[in-house]
Amino acid sequence: MLNTKFLKNWVKIKKVFNLKWDNQIYHSLVHSKLYSTQTDHTQSIPSSTRVVICGGGLVGTSIAYHLAQLGYKDAILITKNKLGSGSSAYSTGVVGTIKLSTPETLFSKYSANLYQKLENESTNLKYDKVGSLGLATSYDRWYTIKRLLSESKPQGIDCELLSVDECLEKFPHLTSDDIEGGLWVPDDGVMSVMDCLNYFANQAKKHGIKIIEHCEVKNVLVKETKNGHYHKVRGVKTNLGEIECDIFVNCAGIRARELGKLSEPRVKVPVHSCEHYHSILKPFGIKPNMPVIRDYDSHIYMKYNAGGGLLFGGFEKEAKPIFHESIPKDFENCSLKPDLDHFYPLIKNLVARVPISVDAEIDKVICSAESFTPDTKLIIGESSEIDNYFVAAGTNGDTASLAGGIGKYTAELIAFGETEIQLWPIDIRRFVKLHNNRKFLRDRVRETVGKQYSLKYPTYGMSLYKTGRKLRTSPLYTRLLSHGAVYGEILGYERPLLFDKTLKDFFYEDSGKGTFGKPQWFEKVQEEYTACRKGVAVIDMSSFTKFELKSAGREVVDFLQQICSNDIDCPIGTVVHTGMQNHRGGYENDCSVIQIEPNCFLVISPVTQQTRSIKWLSEHFPEDSGVLMSDVTSLYTAINLLGPKSIELLSELTDESLSKADFPLFTCKEIDVGYASGIRAMRLTHTGEEGFMLYIPTEYSLHVYDTLMEKGKNYGIVNAGYYALRSLRIEKMFAFWGQDLDKRTTPYECNREYRVKLESKDFIGKMALMQLKEQRVRKKFCQFLLEDHNLYQDPWPWGSETIYRNDKFCGYVTSASFGFSLRKQVCLGFVHNFDESTGEKLPLTMEYLTKNAHYEIDIAGKRYKAKINVYPPNLK
Repeated sequence: MLNTKFLKNWVKIKKVFNLKWDNQIYHSLVHSKLYSTQTDHTQSIPSSTRVVICGGGLVGTSIAYHLAQLGYKDAILITKNKLGSGSSAYSTGVVGTIKLSTPETLFSKYSANLYQKLENESTNLKYDKVGSLGLATSYDRWYTIKRLLSESKPQGIDCELLSVDECLEKFPHLTSDDIEGGLWVPDDGVMSVMDCLNYFANQAKKHGIKIIEHCEVKNVLVKETKNGHYHKVRGVKTNLGEIECDIFVNCAGIRARELGKLSEPRVKVPVHSCEHYHSILKPFGIKPNMPVIRDYDSHIYMKYNAGGGLLFGGFEKEAKPIFHESIPKDFENCSLKPDLDHFYPLIKNLVARVPISVDAEIDKVICSAESFTPDTKLIIGESSEIDNYFVAAGTNGDTASLAGGIGKYTAELIAFGETEIQLWPIDIRRFVKLHNNRKFLRDRVRETVGKQYSLKYPTYGMSLYKTGRKLRTSPLYTRLLSHGAVYGEILGYERPLLFDKTLKDFFYEDSGKGTFGKPQWFEKVQEEYTACRKGVAVIDMSSFTKFELKSAGREVVDFLQQICSNDIDCPIGTVVHTGMQNHRGGYENDCSVIQIEPNCFLVISPVTQQTRSIKWLSEHFPEDSGVLMSDVTSLYTAINLLGPKSIELLSELTDESLSKADFPLFTCKEIDVGYASGIRAMRLTHTGEEGFMLYIPTEYSLHVYDTLMEKGKNYGIVNAGYYALRSLRIEKMFAFWGQDLDKRTTPYECNREYRVKLESKDFIGKMALMQLKEQRVRKKFCQFLLEDHNLYQDPWPWGSETIYRNDKFCGYVTSASFGFSLRKQVCLGFVHNFDESTGEKLPLTMEYLTKNAHYEIDIAGKRYKAKINVYPPNLK
């Protein structure tokens, strides 16, 4: 679509811009032309306050504004330079409400509503509700857009699908040859970031919150408690003096990671700066009613610019990380010298999509510094290292959309300790230390910037990035790789998904092999599943988080009894499945607890719980505790040996009797396997199948694995991966924390009340559960079997699909897999009874769940009949 004229013009443009910059790396904008802070520069810094907010951008001022709305006056916002001197100064102000995670969608929805509300309150604010149009230029993108619509409508997002002709009605200048359709979101729009920032700041000041510019943090001061297990904020040391405070908020944008290092212990804030581009084209006849347009497959967005011009930008496939060593001290309110060759593919894509732009003159090319995260999601919440140290960072180039919601929900976390929505997908505790590694971040963000607009094929909870891989591996990694293991990564840990030597690079979006339907690996996983159910298989499950807690006396027993809802004071060798509940009775952790020696316990949790578990446990250590805690995740290789033939196989390799009389279910014994000793064998498999979890000292892991595989040849042993495990557990309706369970789910809602000991002990959350026991639940964990789904032709469910009861929305799918025994697609999820007029969740009855109830699962706009199971089915 590009003509010779455009190419010649591009050469001229490069020359002009290079002359303009004249060897500068970056330059500053003029403050006075951007905003007026109305800040009193003569005020002295107070000696104490309740809350210190560090960051003077749109996010920081939004937090200050929302704290003020909650009645907080004892708070200070400090900023290293002037308000709005960071990336806020360069924001395009584009607001989009539909995101890839539920919390971010809710944040953005709130932001859009807030900006519309504030427009009515102030003559200086304007939210231009022009709507947005997301283009689909391939079948897979069209499918993705239909999924987004299906998931977003029940969240109150007004959106609809448009045909090609309807897309052209919205903006007639589009090249439409390859367009399948579009997603229209009428409430999306554009706002002035600087005007809104100043409004937030002035309203916060009006309600008593102080704002101090040119105040640089030197250290965040902490105090130790609980024998050094626990740290709390006690103040901030700045260039203007010390401020005593109880709560500190790090919302320092691109400097958030550096600020996290200014405390002891350091707070991990995994963000890294990248160049982020947008350009302004001089007027060439564009009409003011133009919507915001996102051309995902071209990695660009565009909007109307004053006078009939166009502003466009993008998220290039491979980004350019910057400031790897450190951020220059004088880099405030600055733009970078644009790399026009790097920017060229984006403008090339613009001209291909909007051909009349070929004649437009480029007014500006702006290259700003934006912070990006390792997984493309926002970072929010209380840090795991220091109590009352909150983080709100990593907006991934989408500050305008998210800032309102960040302010509201961070303020709620500070004021109430919780929010009305579930924040786990964006919680800062989803990371571990490796994610804050500078070199890791540099390489990872090259990839994550482009993933803002990339296709998201089903990965079933596994990350499939190309960068930052092979970091956390079990000792069996290379051995399993030689057997054809296809690995996915979660929390930096490589886990075998399945075994197939022919599937090389199959899962990467640029492989051309992604699918939303029946996957290429289906038959291989079926073979692994069959071995687990009818033969014998091994699964490397070393990624489980493992903590050892011990004490000289019974302190550790009393401590675990207090934080676990099940009774863990059992004979040595008893495996106790238990929740760790919060004060509302919800799950903070779902784990196995085993007393392996007197006053010495092993606590085993999902891998995603590693950082979160450390925080929860240390937070509840009693003062002057004699309890010692160690992370022993890397000390054990965990092999799941499962299937009906597993007992006979293992009995050939150990002297221990494996009869159920001598080795009952849910018990743990130390056994020998082959020549190896000191192996902790537990009679359970996390799937309901016969077998054992073997926790093997790392130095013996290869020997034990090789011995099992060699002797197992006589039994037809196979390697299996997490996809087979997923099918096994979903068929049996086993709920997993982080996928099905969260901090707002109680045992009564997921059929686990039998694991709660209300009568025999006290524990955190007991009072809430006692009250809930006398009430009907307002949501119920259920299983759904799709009745009319065609395995070969229809798209597959993989989580987040909407559930309908008698044609009314009643919940979301949390996990899904094909059930090889049930021979159907199997979905897990929660059913609610929403009041039609208020949206309130009403109490549920068994009659409501099952009587005259016709269920459907919506997959990308098509509904499939579903049979409900309130309890696990019997598998043949």
